[in-house]
Amino acid sequence: MVVLKHLASGLMVAGVLASPTARTSDVTSRESNDIAADFVSQLIVNATQIEEEQEVVAKRSLLCSQSKSLVVNLGYAKYQGASNSTSGINSWKGVRYAAAPVGNLRWQPPRFPSLALNAPVTPATSFGPTCPQALPAVPNVPFIPGNEDCLFLNVYAPANAKNLPVLVWIHGGGYGYGDGTQDMTEIINANNKGFVVVAIQYRLGAFGFLASKEVRQEGVVNAGILDQAFALVWIKQFICQFGGDPSSVTISGESAGASSVMYHDLAVNGGLGSLLFDQSIAASPYLPFQYKYDAAVPTSKYYAFSAAAGCPSTGDVFDCLVSKDTDTLQQANFAVTQQSSYGYWAFYPVTDNAYIMNLPTGQLNGKRVNGKKLLVGHNANEGPLFVPPTITTEADLIGWLHVEFPNLSDAQISSILAANPNSAPTNPSGPRFETNGLNTPPGANAVNVSQDANGQQQRGNNIHAEATFVCPSYWMASAYASPSKSAWHYQYSVPFAWHGTDVAAYFGPQTPNQSNDFVLAFRKIWGNFVTGGNPSISNVVANGAGAANPNAPNGASAWPAWNDAAPKLLNLNETGGTPYTFVTQWGVPVTQFAEPGLQNAISVAPADTWEGGRGARCAFYKALAPSIPA
Repeated sequence: MVVLKHLASGLMVAGVLASPTARTSDVTSRESNDIAADFVSQLIVNATQIEEEQEVVAKRSLLCSQSKSLVVNLGYAKYQGASNSTSGINSWKGVRYAAAPVGNLRWQPPRFPSLALNAPVTPATSFGPTCPQALPAVPNVPFIPGNEDCLFLNVYAPANAKNLPVLVWIHGGGYGYGDGTQDMTEIINANNKGFVVVAIQYRLGAFGFLASKEVRQEGVVNAGILDQAFALVWIKQFICQFGGDPSSVTISGESAGASSVMYHDLAVNGGLGSLLFDQSIAASPYLPFQYKYDAAVPTSKYYAFSAAAGCPSTGDVFDCLVSKDTDTLQQANFAVTQQSSYGYWAFYPVTDNAYIMNLPTGQLNGKRVNGKKLLVGHNANEGPLFVPPTITTEADLIGWLHVEFPNLSDAQISSILAANPNSAPTNPSGPRFETNGLNTPPGANAVNVSQDANGQQQRGNNIHAEATFVCPSYWMASAYASPSKSAWHYQYSVPFAWHGTDVAAYFGPQTPNQSNDFVLAFRKIWGNFVTGGNPSISNVVANGAGAANPNAPNGASAWPAWNDAAPKLLNLNETGGTPYTFVTQWGVPVTQFAEPGLQNAISVAPADTWEGGRGARCAFYKALAPSIPA
């Protein structure tokens, strides 16, 4: 129970109870009585003290290992893990890491549970409740209730784990949806049981990302991001009991989870170094908008939420919201989200001047980032899930662009069209086909065609994909391209590679279009990065054991780190196989390929000229980002 006293005394209250370290000097632009800034300062102090005490323990050569009983003692609770003799993985599910953020603790920083040194042992065999949910603004989506008492995490560790690296998983879902119940057995076993995984939950929607001047005065904005940061300190303190090494932590996420990774990479102006983690993995980092906490947009959402909950639509409403029952607040969260533009949620992270201090594009461009190494990627067809499938003409596209980017002028919208030239109208009868990234046949690239769409619909799909997911992955890679840091970039291209379909490949269960050889390669990429800091994989793994010549040279075995002068990506694809029709959830039939006959098609490719000049388009969106804002 190393330094339990620090967390128990320090994080149960918002004020700074210890002298800030040098790292705290980066918390600038703070306002008086700033609950969030005080919390961040104390978080840094606690994490630093934990690190210092663990360095003393490490010098004594004491191992981090599991108890034979699989009981972990957290000071406020005791949990007994479960052993799976078939998989060889021990798990602890439903482990509380913070007090219930309900009642007067709504929109407050996460807090350490009350000490209970004589707490009974609780079987950790069931997932904790999921947080209140809201699907994006798409017609006819259902209301999904949750539980505000949802700050739980789940740990998966090889039996008898000792001093193993740690992978932390932050789920996606647009900051409004999702949970931490993804099973991690398959990726651990694919990597010779070489690491421990922790999957965390955090407050979502209005419960995690409500923002306004009043919220910041009375509590915290970005509560969900602070939950994640608190969980990282929890891991730093307690993971040793599960067999994990607190000095070797990789954070990871997909979509909004990858966006969360980005925010931790940028936290406190990049001044945290490796205090909370060493490495990052970001799959399809989501970057729609980022306003200041008291800007007009988050403030209007605040009052819309208040009105939907039966509180006033102007003035001081915070106390009224705190007093409301959870069902009323959850229905209000759902209602306001469904009033958003197609494919969007209502509540997102904001600039809070405490943990998130700048627009991401500007800070990434300045290479002010935490941690040492980054593995980042995106999918080949990120856009169609979030774009209304009704764009036929350029007039339709322009109308949608004004909704997609409401802050941009007519001239800026015109500049987006110029950067994405495509004059063809949408033709539902085709042709529609998968591009290969290399502009073959000539003129065919993601701006004008995919299996999902062509013409103006595809133009819109790709604009959303690049501005919101793909280019942020490029910018993140560039931020780590420096003498002291490194980044590797990939594209997941297995047809039909729409948003989120990569998760089944690295975590499972795999889908029919993902062969055993392919998922092994993808899981080894993640695993090699977690355990060794380099995602390169052997020729045999990259080509696949079923290849005609598994030992043939493959660029994945010496995967080049991102270089701003000549950036490279690793294209993760397959060839061959047996075709079958798959209908997307928005109703478009696409062709996928299953066994028999699938072969890995993994190769290094130029990132700048990929898909008809993606590098230039990403430079364009970076220049436009301050106006989005992003």
